[in-house]
Amino acid sequence: MATTGTGSAQLPAVPPQPRSPAPPAPPPTATLIGSVQRAMRLLETVARHGYGAPAKQLARETGLALPTTYHLLRTLVHEGYLRRDKGLFFLGEAAERLSSSGAEQKRRSTVVDTLARWRDAIGAPVYYAVYREGEIDVACVSDTPAHRAVEEWADFRETGHAHAIGQCLLSQLDEEARRDHLDRHPVWPLTPYTVRDGHSLLRRLERMRRMEPVMERQGYVLGTVCAAIPVTVGSVAAAVAISLPTHQADRLVPAARRLQAEMERFVGSLTLSISI
Repeated sequence: MATTGTGSAQLPAVPPQPRSPAPPAPPPTATLIGSVQRAMRLLETVARHGYGAPAKQLARETGLALPTTYHLLRTLVHEGYLRRDKGLFFLGEAAERLSSSGAEQKRRSTVVDTLARWRDAIGAPVYYAVYREGEIDVACVSDTPAHRAVEEWADFRETGHAHAIGQCLLSQLDEEARRDHLDRHPVWPLTPYTVRDGHSLLRRLERMRRMEPVMERQGYVLGTVCAAIPVTVGSVAAAVAISLPTHQADRLVPAARRLQAEMERFVGSLTLSISI
């Protein structure tokens, strides 16, 4: 009869078990400032009440304790973000400045995006300029390494007679405003192709047809031709322009026509942003 051994049987080795994934780290709420959060909630709530709201209503709508609400309201009034009138709280001048700055940034972003779209469609740098407070202001330029914008070697504001942007803007002004501009920024030759004198420039401006592209060839800098399309909104004169190297001068007229066609499709978004 067989007998069983007295030694204990060796158990098979247990393979290592996978560890449970570590629980996700809690959000870094410790870095948040509660008083700032509460103040922002108050500002947002006041903004929803165009006719103002009393402190008790604001406390109820934000879920804040009334003493905390009073403390934050006093601070926000002191800093100008709120104002108090007959027991009601309204947005103050500081908050309105923030709002207008945000709207301005949005308008500028619209212009930048629009110019980039036209730049890529035409294959040329695109410029946006406004005649503001008696001066030529090139507000935005969109170019790429392959299509470089013209280097401003002479102040665009003082040389409006020499480039298409300036002539396009001046053509939209009345005679008195044109003469005033030329009295402050007289005509002078930048290249052999620059218009020779103020009288000649005024005659050229008078001959320009409304809403027609303005062409200028090497008047501002040798080796470059340019075209500008007028954009008139109310009493504000503005222009969108392109430039090309002279070896592509044969592209200038068709490119200007293409720009004009693109502007007719998207000019609404540009005119809404004309105040940048």
